[in-house]
Amino acid sequence: MEQRIGSSSQPLEGAGFDPAFIPGLTSPASGRTKDEEPEKEPEVAEAEDAEETEDAEGAEEAAPEPEEDAAEEDPAPEGGPVFEASDRRAKLVADHRGVRLSLDDQECEFRWDEIGAVETETARFGKRYTVTVHTPDRRWYPIEIEAPARSRFTEWDSQLDAVLDAYFEEDAE
Repeated sequence: MEQRIGSSSQPLEGAGFDPAFIPGLTSPASGRTKDEEPEKEPEVAEAEDAEETEDAEGAEEAAPEPEEDAAEEDPAPEGGPVFEASDRRAKLVADHRGVRLSLDDQECEFRWDEIGAVETETARFGKRYTVTVHTPDRRWYPIEIEAPARSRFTEWDSQLDAVLDAYFEEDAE
C-alpha cells in the first residue's frame, strides 16, 4: 500500500491569501523566480536594450512641454465670476473651466458637464464650510475649508452662487 507524505490539498487562491489577486485579470503567480528565468541570447538581449533606449529617447522628444499645454487651454472670459476659497490644507476653485478641489497633495477637477449638483453646508459650531460636488453617476466629493471667521460663510455662498448661475446649466427634465 502506498502512502503519500504531506498534504493532498491544493494551495488556496484568492484575495484572502493574495492581496494582488484579481479574478479574471491576473493569472496565479508562478513559482519561478528571476534567477530561474531562461537566459536570452546575448545578441537578442542587446537588440532589445537598444530598442528600449531608442523608444525612451523618442518619447522624451515627442512629449510636449507643460507651458505649451497651458497656452492651448481656452483663456478665461473677461469679467467672468470666479470663486476661490482655501485654508492651510484645502483649496476650492470654481470658474469658467469647472470646479477644482485639492486637499494636501490630492487634486480633482470637474468640468461643468460632469457635475450633477453642488451643495454647500456650514457647521453649526465652528468655522467649517463644506462644499460637496455631486456627479450624475451618484458619487460625491466633499471638501471642508476652515474659514477665518463665520462671517465669511455668507460672502462665500454669494460668490459661489454667482459662479454657479453663470456657468452651471441644469438639464430641464
